[in-house]
Amino acid sequence: MEVKNCSIVTEFILLGIPHTEGLEMVLFVLFLPFYACTLLGNVSILVAVMFSARLHTPMYFFLGNLSVFDMGFSSVTCPKMLLYLMGLSRLISYKDCVCQLFFFHFLGSIECFLYAVMAYDRFTAICYPLRYTVIMNPRICVALAVGTWLLGCIHSSILTSLTFALPYCGSNEVDHFFCDIPALLPLACADTSFAQRVSFTNVGLISLVCFLLILLSYTRITISILSIRTTEGRRRAFSTCSAHLIAILCAYGPIITVYLQPTPNPVLGTVVQILMNLVGPMLNPLIYTLRNEEVKTALKTILHKTGHVPES
Repeated sequence: MEVKNCSIVTEFILLGIPHTEGLEMVLFVLFLPFYACTLLGNVSILVAVMFSARLHTPMYFFLGNLSVFDMGFSSVTCPKMLLYLMGLSRLISYKDCVCQLFFFHFLGSIECFLYAVMAYDRFTAICYPLRYTVIMNPRICVALAVGTWLLGCIHSSILTSLTFALPYCGSNEVDHFFCDIPALLPLACADTSFAQRVSFTNVGLISLVCFLLILLSYTRITISILSIRTTEGRRRAFSTCSAHLIAILCAYGPIITVYLQPTPNPVLGTVVQILMNLVGPMLNPLIYTLRNEEVKTALKTILHKTGHVPES
């Protein structure tokens, strides 16, 4: 493997969003409310799940986990992007770049695993309602949650190790708004084909396995729902699952667009990444609260108790 003889890179320059020169303040004003709504919405769900006894169930336990990861996932990239849109430095140290890439894929992969776990939870609740509390007992729920964290850590460690095992000794200009594999590999001064193949296979395999598990769960769920005799029963079951399905579509669409194309389009990839980092985490609270009376009722009760909303 031939390595170019030049100075080692110790920091990177994030070039930002392509073709947006002169629009930095406009983008800052546009993106800041999205990030603020992401934090506010997910904190609201987390508070509702933690302080409402009615929501101490497996479904809401996993929803609380999803809220934590949504806040973390968005916070990995958005604060730095907002800072340079304000006119501050675009520099990011080598160490910070490593951390950014690791946590981006760590939290992103956990969400994929968590969606599969949530699909299994809905499958158990609808297909085996009498055994649901036995199957999804607190010990199993914690084990499934910890399992997603461990799998996410392994996945991200592999990708981060492969990416930064390569020497970076030429240009340090990252043609993106954060440190990610497709933007960093072209800067390496060594053969990147192995890292590209492994990252493509790793991301693709995880996405495919999780998607197939979700598809299998919802196929069984659909069959069970159609066998429910009452219209009200079918409506409630579909309402519970539809929010989860919308969230899954919002999560898997960007992954396929950015990471699973043989020749990705940089501009399209950047647009989709912005949607994935800003819009996706903000949509999840809206999807789960607007379509979920239990969460809305829990939030209203908490606001009444704290005196922020008067009793009606």
